[in-house]
Amino acid sequence: MKNVAAGGMTSTESVDGTAMREVLGHFATGIVVVTAVGSDGPLGFTCQSFASLSLDPPLVSFAPARTSTTWPLIRDVGAFCVNVLAEDHAHHSARFARSGGDKFAGVEWACRPGGAPLIEGVCAWVDCTLENEYDGGDHTIVVGRVRALGADPGRAPLVYHRGRYGLLG
Repeated sequence: MKNVAAGGMTSTESVDGTAMREVLGHFATGIVVVTAVGSDGPLGFTCQSFASLSLDPPLVSFAPARTSTTWPLIRDVGAFCVNVLAEDHAHHSARFARSGGDKFAGVEWACRPGGAPLIEGVCAWVDCTLENEYDGGDHTIVVGRVRALGADPGRAPLVYHRGRYGLLG
């Protein structure tokens, strides 16, 4: 087993960001696209740090980078849809990870009753309203209150592990 941090290190000041990314990259995650409709049209960004937070009340969380130019626009809307990408959606992940441009060009989607875009073919979706935000270092920790949700049990999720997309099974 590779040991990135030596011995009995206790100070987080000595944890290197590159080493942290490498080690935590061993934790497989799904990929989501968080969407909303702003005054100039649909908005969205790719996010890897998404999780169920609470069942009662129903809450989810995700963490956009502080450098995100899209999150502040979605925050202003106050409602969003978390689209859990399916295994054949690596192209959506890449598209919505870019800054600028029309991220929705060529993407099939429909508005949820709450107003946020639902991307065609996702394996699950979660419609939310903004509950709260917290400081998370170089990210913002967002908590959303779940208003509606659904899933397609016939679709498998897109998985991200050690810097690459993968499939389950």
